[in-house]
Amino acid sequence: MILKDYFWFFEKALSKDMCEQIKKFALDKREQQLGLTGGKQENSKKLTKKKKEELFKIRNSNVVWLRDEWLYLMLHPYMHTANQNAGWNFHWTHSESIQFTIYKEKQFYTWHTDMGLETQYNRKLSMSVQLDDPKDYEGGDLLFDIRDQIGENHPSRIVNQPEIRQQGTIIVFPSFVYHKVTPVTKGTRHSLVMWSYGDAFK
Repeated sequence: MILKDYFWFFEKALSKDMCEQIKKFALDKREQQLGLTGGKQENSKKLTKKKKEELFKIRNSNVVWLRDEWLYLMLHPYMHTANQNAGWNFHWTHSESIQFTIYKEKQFYTWHTDMGLETQYNRKLSMSVQLDDPKDYEGGDLLFDIRDQIGENHPSRIVNQPEIRQQGTIIVFPSFVYHKVTPVTKGTRHSLVMWSYGDAFK
């Protein structure tokens, strides 16, 4: 699918105080587990050694799952606005649990899309919220691979948008867009990730 805009962002949409409040809320009250792939949210403690080794070739990060209404009330207006302003106009009805993601030194996530598992609904829109001051970590860049079509065999165009590293910046993009988080080389990167669902694309 060829799009005019492959992502839309709101620079410094959340205040520094709000970002710090979210980090404290997630880190103080919730249990961390390994971030999995394929839209899975099961307990990562049940993974075998072999499955962990396979996972770490693709993704190495820790996550905390959040289902608090105040977060949805804060973030959903940005999802709606980006969907309209970028001209995607995807029909979506709800969002799944919000993922608070932690990337420590050497942790990363290779190229992937967020389409997830095939169910009655499809992930249509993805959101990432940058929670840290960019001076507090190195590496950990969110990159986009702007392919004209979905698939590994199509030409790619790597996009690195420096502005989206700003604390409080909210980035929204179609869930079929390829993206990655490069390895963190110093410090720790925290973010919120949310996916919104709707009926199958028609």
